Amino acid sequence: MYAKVITEITAKAVDKMFIYKIPKDMKKIKVGSRVKVPFGHQELEGFVLELTHEKEDYELKEITALVDEEPILTEEMLYLGKVLSEQLLCSRISIYQAMLPKALKASNKTEIKKKMDTYLVLNWNRTEVENYLEKCRFKRQKEILMKLLESGEYLITKQDSSIKTLVKNNICTLVQKEKYRYAFQTTKQDHRVTLNQEQQYAVNRVLSAKNQAKTFLLYGVTGAGKTEVYMNIIEGMLKINKTAIMLVPEISLTPQIVERFVLRFGRDVAILHSGLSEGEKYDEYRKITNGEVHIVVGARSAIFAPLKNIGVIIIDEEHSSTYKQDNHPRYHARDVAILRGKYHQAPVVLGSATPSLESMARAGRKVYDLLTLKTRAGKGKLPQVYIVNMKEEVKKKNFIFSELLSRKIEEKLLKKEQIILFLNRRGYSSISSCGDCGEVIKCPNCDISLTYHKSSNMLRCHYCGYATKKVSICPKCHSYNMKDFGLGTEKLEEELHHMYPNARIVRMDMDTTSKKGAHQKIIDDFGNGKYDILVGTQMIAKGLDFPKVTLVGVMNADASLNIPDFRSSERTFQLLCQVSGRAGRGEEKGEVIIQTYNNTHYSITLAKHHDYLSFYKEEMKIRKQLNYSPYYYIILIKISTKDYELSFREAKKVGEYLRSHLSKSTYVLGPAMANVFRIDNIYHQQCIIKYQHDANLKQVLLTLDNHYKGNSKVSLEIDINPNRL
Repeated sequence: MYAKVITEITAKAVDKMFIYKIPKDMKKIKVGSRVKVPFGHQELEGFVLELTHEKEDYELKEITALVDEEPILTEEMLYLGKVLSEQLLCSRISIYQAMLPKALKASNKTEIKKKMDTYLVLNWNRTEVENYLEKCRFKRQKEILMKLLESGEYLITKQDSSIKTLVKNNICTLVQKEKYRYAFQTTKQDHRVTLNQEQQYAVNRVLSAKNQAKTFLLYGVTGAGKTEVYMNIIEGMLKINKTAIMLVPEISLTPQIVERFVLRFGRDVAILHSGLSEGEKYDEYRKITNGEVHIVVGARSAIFAPLKNIGVIIIDEEHSSTYKQDNHPRYHARDVAILRGKYHQAPVVLGSATPSLESMARAGRKVYDLLTLKTRAGKGKLPQVYIVNMKEEVKKKNFIFSELLSRKIEEKLLKKEQIILFLNRRGYSSISSCGDCGEVIKCPNCDISLTYHKSSNMLRCHYCGYATKKVSICPKCHSYNMKDFGLGTEKLEEELHHMYPNARIVRMDMDTTSKKGAHQKIIDDFGNGKYDILVGTQMIAKGLDFPKVTLVGVMNADASLNIPDFRSSERTFQLLCQVSGRAGRGEEKGEVIIQTYNNTHYSITLAKHHDYLSFYKEEMKIRKQLNYSPYYYIILIKISTKDYELSFREAKKVGEYLRSHLSKSTYVLGPAMANVFRIDNIYHQQCIIKYQHDANLKQVLLTLDNHYKGNSKVSLEIDINPNRL
C-alpha cells in the first residue's frame, strides 16, 4: 500500500504529491491523516491525499510516523482545498494550512499540548468515607473529603502531604481532565426582543430555504436589528439539528457579538479569530471537531471551521475588505461560504447596511435573493448628519476641530452622553519634514514617509515595520527646524485632553489593542460608561452597539477618496455610513458631524442622507463607463524583485505576453509601478486584466504561473478579484 503525500513546503515549485511506502505496522493511516516523511536530507510533515496500490518504478521511501490517530483533513476540507487551489492558482498545501490552527498545521517544528487539570476523585463509597472521617484527626484531610462528598471531585492546584496520603491509602485517585483555555465571561442577562414584521419576514424566508444552496443579501439600515435576525435564523437551524457559522469582519466586533451569542446559546458557541492564543485556537477547534458546539463565531478564517451538517452560513458586514486575504492564499470568505453552502445544501446570508456593489448587482440579477430592513429596530432613529467644509474652518484657524464639532462635544459632555471620534490614521503625525529645505523623513526600505508615534518617540513604517528614534536635525540641510504634519489618533487624543481636561478619553487603534484582551477591555469599559469619548480608527466604524453614544465625529472624511483605487468612493461611502450608524442607537437622538475638504463629492453628500440606493446608481454609471467591477472581472498580476532594472524588464515581458495571448475584448493595463513601488527593498510592478469572458485566460495565467515557479529572482503573484489595485 502506498500514500500520496503533500508536504508542508508551500513553494509552488514543489506543489505536487509525492508517493511514499506505508509501513506494515501503520494500518490506521487514512486519507487526510498528518504524517512525517523523509524529504531530501530532512524530515517534514505532510497530509495524505490519496491511498493507492500503484507502485512507482523506482525505490520508494517509507513514511516515518503517523502524527494523529484521526485524520486532520475531512472529506469536505480535501474538496475545498482542491477547488480553491484551482480557482485561486495557489498551492494546495497553502489552502490546507490556512484552514487549520497552528497546532494542527503540517509543520515539523510545532507542538502545542492540551492543557490538563488534575482532580482528586473518591475510590471509596460514602459510608466508607464517613467512617474514615469519624476516626480522622487531620483537619486538611477532613476538608478535602468533605468537599469530595459534596461535589464528587476536587481540583488540585498543588499537591500536599494530605493529598498524597489519601492517594497512597487508595481512598482517592488522581485523574487528569482537559481544560479548555478560552472561556468567555459575562454577567449580563439575555434580553430577547420581539422581531418586527420586516425582521420576521427575513427570518422566515431564510428558514424556508433550509436544505437549499441559496444566497440571501440582507440589506438593512444601520441599527435595523440584523444581529437579532441572524440569531433567530441560527436558533431555527439548531432546532432541526443543523449547525451554523457566523462571521464578523473585525476582531474588535467579536467581543460584543460573542457576548450576545453566549447569552443566547450558552456553551454551544466556539470562537475563532486571530486575537486568541495558539493554545486557545487549538482548544476551540477541537470543540468543533468533537461535536461539542454547533455554532462558530469568528473572523475570516472561521469560514473553514470543520462543522458537520451546516444549516446556515452568515457573513455580517459582507462589504468589508477584511474578508479577502491579502497574502497567499488570496481567498475571499464570501466565495468560500457559497462553496460550502453548495456542499451542504445550506443557505448563505450576506448582511450589510452598505452592501458591496458586486453583491447588490447580483441581487439585481436575481443571483442573490434580496431581503430588506428599511427601519431601525426598537426606538432608535437614524442620526442627523451635518457636513462641515474644513476649507472655511481653516480660514478661522480651526485645523482639527470645526466650531460645530467643538460645540457639540461640549454639549454632549455636559449631558453625560457619549461621543465617538473616527480618524482612519494611527500614530501622532503622518509626515516629519524639515521646515527649511522640505526634506521628508522616509523609510529606508520603502517608498513611504515614516509616521511619528509620540508615546514611544519613534518614527515607524506601517509597511515593513522599520522604526527609528525621532529625528531632531534634518539629515539633508542639518537644520533644527523639523516639523510634524498630518493628524493621527494619538495627536487627536492629546488635543482632546487639552480642550476637555475633565473628559474621560480612550483610544482604540492598532497601538492600543496589540495586547491580548485589549479590544474587549476597551469595548466593555466604554459600554459600561467608564469613558466619555472613544477615539479610534476603522476598527470602531462597524457593528459596535453603544446606546449612550449620541455624537459621532468624522475627521478628514475625504482621506480615503484620495487613494488611487477604483473602489475609493465606495469605501468612503461605506465607512461614513457605518461610522454614522454608531450614533443614536438608544432612545436619545444621534448626531453625526462629517469634516471634509471635499464637501460636494457624491459619496459624502449621499452618506449624509444614508442614501445607499442613489449612491449605488451613481457609482454603477461610473463603473460601467470605465469597465470596472461588477461589469468586468479583474485580475491583478504583481511582479516583484529585489533588482530595480529587472523589475521593469520582467514586467514588460509579462505585459507583452498577456496582450499577445488574450482576446481583443480583454483589457490589459500596464505594466506600471505599484502604488507603493518599493516595500522592504523589494520593487513591485503590476499588470491589470479586465475581462468579461476569455476562453484563453486560465491557460495563459497557468503558463505564466508555471514559468515563474522556479525563478528565485522574480516572484509573480496572481490576485483574482483583488481588494486594491
